[in-house]
Amino acid sequence: MELRNIEYLTHRWCSHAEHASARTNTKENQLSTTQHEPVIWLTQEAFDRLSAELEHLQGPGRQEIVDRIEQARSEGDLKENGGYHAAKEEQGKAEARISHLKHVLETAHVGEAPADDGVVEPGMLVVAKIAGRETTFLFGSREIASEGSDLEVFSEKSPIGAAVHGKKAGDKLSYTAPNGKDIAVEILSAKPYQA
Repeated sequence: MELRNIEYLTHRWCSHAEHASARTNTKENQLSTTQHEPVIWLTQEAFDRLSAELEHLQGPGRQEIVDRIEQARSEGDLKENGGYHAAKEEQGKAEARISHLKHVLETAHVGEAPADDGVVEPGMLVVAKIAGRETTFLFGSREIASEGSDLEVFSEKSPIGAAVHGKKAGDKLSYTAPNGKDIAVEILSAKPYQA
């Protein structure tokens, strides 16, 4: 029962991502934003890294999982076969990641780092005082950050992201957090992110 739920959810997520990708497949849509989906800005380096990950997942990565599933199948009873169920779960996660990467790469705006003008926009490393505490974060998509980075990322869709987008160093503002509290923010600096 649990495996069926995972497969169903993976299928639903993949279908949603494919539907979203179909909606934003034209060149014009790739460079504009909609109410629901802002454009994902990527450096050429991030685009290349994600393309290589997608190529691996669709080729050797996918084949490794298929081989493990076949190996586990040959061991007999699938109901009691933990290796089979683990491989199937891993397959679902890999297929979801493939779908996500395809969507990101098809809809991303690839370009140079934003201008070093102190304005908060996708691709900027922002230092801000949030509720009195100094915080450094990447503004934009988590996909911009280098692999293994523990850098905090705020997207344009997040409450804080929407509030700071377009602001400059020295600007003071507040935003309403999901818990309903008003949070004070002061932008200290915004510099292009270097992976």
